[in-house]
Amino acid sequence: MKKFVALTLAAGLALGSLAGVQAKLPAAPPKSDADKAVEAEKAAAAKAKEGAENAKAQDKAVANYKKNKGIVEPKASAATTSGKKK
Repeated sequence: MKKFVALTLAAGLALGSLAGVQAKLPAAPPKSDADKAVEAEKAAAAKAKEGAENAKAQDKAVANYKKNKGIVEPKASAATTSGKKK
């Protein structure tokens, strides 16, 4: 009797999992123009933020490289910044 109950439970679990795998979800409702516009705006904002973060990280990497390599940027002298030729 115990084997019969265990076999029945195992068969029920197998059939239930098979039915769950075969089931299809309903299709998502189509997006309205307003939803599409909001989604595009969010994507543009995320792209802009990512670009700003990337530029900041690049600047930080360049500064770190220059600091660790001992590279010093030449300072502009008064003669070169005035624009006058002698």
